[in-house]
Amino acid sequence: MKDLPTLIGERLTQNLWGVLGNQGYILGIDLGSYGLRVALVDLQHHTYQNAAIESVEHEDPETTVNRVIELARGLMAQEGVTVDRLVRVGVGFSGPVDLRHGTVRLAPRRPGWENYPLQERFEQAFDTVTLIDNDANLIALGEAVFGVGKGCQHLFYVHLSSGVGGGAVLNGRLYHGAHSMAGEIGHAVVGHGWDGDGRPETLEELVSIGGLLRRAAAAGLMTNRLEDIFSDHPVARKVVQHTVDLMATRIAQIIALLDPEMVVLGGIVVRIGGDSFVEAIASKVNHFIAPQFARPVPVVASILGPDSVAIGAVAMALDSLSD
Repeated sequence: MKDLPTLIGERLTQNLWGVLGNQGYILGIDLGSYGLRVALVDLQHHTYQNAAIESVEHEDPETTVNRVIELARGLMAQEGVTVDRLVRVGVGFSGPVDLRHGTVRLAPRRPGWENYPLQERFEQAFDTVTLIDNDANLIALGEAVFGVGKGCQHLFYVHLSSGVGGGAVLNGRLYHGAHSMAGEIGHAVVGHGWDGDGRPETLEELVSIGGLLRRAAAAGLMTNRLEDIFSDHPVARKVVQHTVDLMATRIAQIIALLDPEMVVLGGIVVRIGGDSFVEAIASKVNHFIAPQFARPVPVVASILGPDSVAIGAVAMALDSLSD
């Protein structure tokens, strides 16, 4: 597989983003739960540079934002780029955001971020038009523009990690729905509570990291390691098979509803599960598609790796240039 700079450079040469798409620089920023990442793209020379802080403590929002701003400024200085040469900044956050007001809507695993003025803070720092979105949406767009779905006009992405998220690219653009909540497949109800209380449970409760570990523990496999879920232990095999069935059913429903060209799976659960996990889901998906809609739909693993949110933020910024 080609490396990221090559993949991104080749796509940039196609200049699909109007007059401004061939000059200046774009910053893509990932305010992720597992680290801070910055991508810098030169629109004229079609180059891609990145920088990262691999892990962050649970800091207050302002401290985290200051750290990623300094990381971005350091990368710009390294490349000799001044603020006046930025044409857009894209920012990804690991939770729902309010696109109309440019703020964080919810941060279930990051207390203190609710209502934080994310867009305003970065526009002040870089004096540049800034766009924000959640991480799953940005990975969806990044994979459609630069990644495994390059050239797809209709793509759905599912993210399996500490939470379960999703993003829809329709007609080549992110689809947000009426309240910027489209794609949140993790909140979809899938059945009765695993603990037998009859409470409707969501996909996230079953196939997130916590959900997988809880289901394994309930069946007798006590572990806090995701790797053990994908081991040869009899309980682990049952949990994985149930997960494959759950994911394949939901994805088949997504295909019936949205008719995507491709479904992409990503997140740490997919990385640990590996090719066999993705292939098992893909096989079941195409078995579950109703006959009247039957056609092979690729279900594949994402390829953009740790920089996927920052790259997706670049893709979002590029998309705005053609408006």
